[in-house]
Amino acid sequence: MTLVRYFAAAAEAAGRETEERDERTLLALRAAVIEQHPALADILPRCAVLVDGVRADDDRRLDEARLIDVLPPFAGG
Repeated sequence: MTLVRYFAAAAEAAGRETEERDERTLLALRAAVIEQHPALADILPRCAVLVDGVRADDDRRLDEARLIDVLPPFAGG
């Protein structure tokens, strides 16, 4: 199992800050969380996704991943 942490607007859309997932690729994870949390459909494509602290593409395997961070765009100054 991999721990997924949602931050800011992503946490609000998911209705939670964390959850455990078992998808095998980042692409499969994206599809599954959108299906389970439809409000993520608008924000997830704009989010940076880090797998064990490293930005990852959708083809990234998650077999040994421990932590996934979903970070929406930040604004401020």
